[in-house]
Amino acid sequence: MTRKQKRFTVIFGALAMLGVSVALVLTALSEQVTFFRTPSELLAAPAENSGRVRLGGLVAMGSVKNAEDAGVEFAIEDANDIIVVRYAGILPDLFREGQGVVAEGQLQPDGTFLADTVLAKHDENYMPKEVADRLKEQGYWQGEEGAAAAQ
Repeated sequence: MTRKQKRFTVIFGALAMLGVSVALVLTALSEQVTFFRTPSELLAAPAENSGRVRLGGLVAMGSVKNAEDAGVEFAIEDANDIIVVRYAGILPDLFREGQGVVAEGQLQPDGTFLADTVLAKHDENYMPKEVADRLKEQGYWQGEEGAAAAQ
């Protein structure tokens, strides 16, 4: 083999190893991706959202109740739809009705959402950006701008 052929073989081998490494990383990351959806988007295409998703919106007023299996059941709403969420765990201290929330989990065949993580806002001015943007698009935003317009 000439020097040129050896150099080509080394470069080709290095590029092949790099390609395999990138493919493995992307495959591993694709299994960890969770997509954000509002209740309307989740119910519009349940087959597309059969994997792990983030469901965001406002906790419906009067919807929080203890479930039979020592968990909690509540509803997340947007301007158009409501989804019942079941969660077996301790809710965040700032979780309450009428506030923004993001639940991570899966949509069940019966139309309920089984959450394994619930995230609530951390102070009175914060709502997850994705939730706020979707609520603004639907005209359902109750944040600073909505409060100022109502006065």
